[in-house]
Amino acid sequence: MDEMIILTSEDGEELPCYVLEETRVAGCNYVLVTDSEEGDGECYILKDISEAEDAEAVYEIVEDEKEQQYLARIFNELLEDVDIQ
Repeated sequence: MDEMIILTSEDGEELPCYVLEETRVAGCNYVLVTDSEEGDGECYILKDISEAEDAEAVYEIVEDEKEQQYLARIFNELLEDVDIQ
């Protein structure tokens, strides 16, 4: 995993995450990240909610269960050797 992003919570806490895969669905960019460099930690699906004029990408964790399940199937297909739960 070469690419790392830093998630910052609303209270300013930083969590380094490693990008496993990226995809674009219905005009929205999504990334699958993990909090472990080895790739066996907690996984999060993030949605890029930044505006075109934003200097940096702004992501939010996908919390809608149906959207999560749909995207998990897509990421499972993209990463055949990874089991996303």
